[in-house]
Amino acid sequence: MSWLPATISGRIYAALLIVLAPAPFLFDWIGQPFYLDLLSRALILAIAAISLNLILGFGGMVSLGHAAYIGIGAYCVGIPAYYEFYSGWLHIALTLAVCGSFALITGAISLRTKGVYFIMITMAFSQMVYFIFLSLEEYGADDGLVIYARSEFPEWMSLDSAVGLYYWIFGLLLASLFFVHRVVHARFGRVIVGSKFNEARMQALGFETYRYRLTCYVISAMMCGLAGMLLGNFAGFISPDMMSWPRSGELIFMVIIGGVASFFGPLVGTIAFVLLEEFLSAITIYWHLIFGALLVALVLFGKGGIHGWLSRLDRKEAGHG
Repeated sequence: MSWLPATISGRIYAALLIVLAPAPFLFDWIGQPFYLDLLSRALILAIAAISLNLILGFGGMVSLGHAAYIGIGAYCVGIPAYYEFYSGWLHIALTLAVCGSFALITGAISLRTKGVYFIMITMAFSQMVYFIFLSLEEYGADDGLVIYARSEFPEWMSLDSAVGLYYWIFGLLLASLFFVHRVVHARFGRVIVGSKFNEARMQALGFETYRYRLTCYVISAMMCGLAGMLLGNFAGFISPDMMSWPRSGELIFMVIIGGVASFFGPLVGTIAFVLLEEFLSAITIYWHLIFGALLVALVLFGKGGIHGWLSRLDRKEAGHG
């Protein structure tokens, strides 16, 4: 049928989105609300992974501090709620403003470096934010901060129910996928991708690659901050642990598992990561050992991640066609 995607990968990704759309009702029908919570968490992290993929996959900027923006976004819900300011629009505005400002300042410094130096300086800035929040006794320090009420929106947009929150998450996920696709295929995105492979050539063509890369870095941080805002509402509890560098490492693994520089890769990679984590932790207390071995094996032998595997199926289908 002409309306179906032409490739195997396209049909699988389309089917995934079709299944995700009615997920709350499916889980309610089978009497398993726990899986809705698991899926909601996975999709929140997928939004963060998509934002990271924008700079890592398409821009070649390997950040080991991206989880800082998840934490900042969560605290932009938790701190106002602590003072009984529950307006969701306020929380969104604060998240975008604080994450954007922090990314602009730190990115302006970080992007003066390249390679391993960029990785280390992003991690350093992330740890700086981590220790700042760790020292704030007013907001729970390392004990964390409980959020007693979710962000308030008009009734038809309410986050109070698990289903309402899920559709906020799903809507932002679709918006993130669409936005990244449009950005990468626009002139701006072509400069970002071109700078990844040959920055000197892009500069010779007259593009100020530093400004393009900095803008991309800020956009990515603001997207990740929105994921943090949703995570704060979902968990009802925030702590500095949300922004520690191991969390940033997990985001990188999610992107790698799904497929770097692919649009749907971070989504399928995150779902696979969360499901695998949940499955192994239910089997043994030593699940970290098995999980780590599987991740190493994937990096060594699973070239291109899940998307790479699906792309090879696409090429085989095209060869037989």
